[in-house]
Amino acid sequence: MAYVLITKFIEPPITITQITNAFGLGLKRDYVSWEEMSYNIKLAVIASEDQAFTDHSGFDWDAIEKSLRPKKKKKKSKIPLGGGASTITQQVAKNVFLWQGSGFDRYLRKIPEFYFTFLIEQVWGKKRILEVYLNVIETGPGCFGVEAAAQHYFNKSAKNLSRAEAAMIVAGFPNPKKFTAVPMSRRVSWRYPQILHEMNNLEGDDDISALLKSK
Repeated sequence: MAYVLITKFIEPPITITQITNAFGLGLKRDYVSWEEMSYNIKLAVIASEDQAFTDHSGFDWDAIEKSLRPKKKKKKSKIPLGGGASTITQQVAKNVFLWQGSGFDRYLRKIPEFYFTFLIEQVWGKKRILEVYLNVIETGPGCFGVEAAAQHYFNKSAKNLSRAEAAMIVAGFPNPKKFTAVPMSRRVSWRYPQILHEMNNLEGDDDISALLKSK
């Protein structure tokens, strides 16, 4: 609980995911404030990762229920789609307080993930959750946060990212080590125009607009 309160006001010093990556690809990150992130990158991550972000209380129960339904067999796509049942808040809980994991380890993480998701929704609020997400999320080979990605790919600050550049960065999720914006991977070239389309659609949402334009 104490660490949740501390990170409401200061950026997480380090995360487990960042530590594990530092031994291989190195660690490039530069935490920036809400005001130093472009409107475009904020809109792009909501459009791609969690369009119900301003409406839910940490969990998208409709998406969770849909993910639990038996799936019909179909030809496996070579390019995985973004988004899913995991909300931005859940991703922050996992990245800041827990670990990535896979298989049984992933299921073991779910209970504390639910706890921290609930807690940061109550303590931090939506703006802080999105700000931390944009600072700690893996965004490229050895890159964490949107500032590191903007500098790595486009040699500019996150504050100056265009709509297309923001969409390209986000199109690499959830595997930005493999799906890079520059050189542009097949996944990114296919996905980022879809994100741009969703960004256009979401701009009419009053709650999202109010959040992204807040000071």
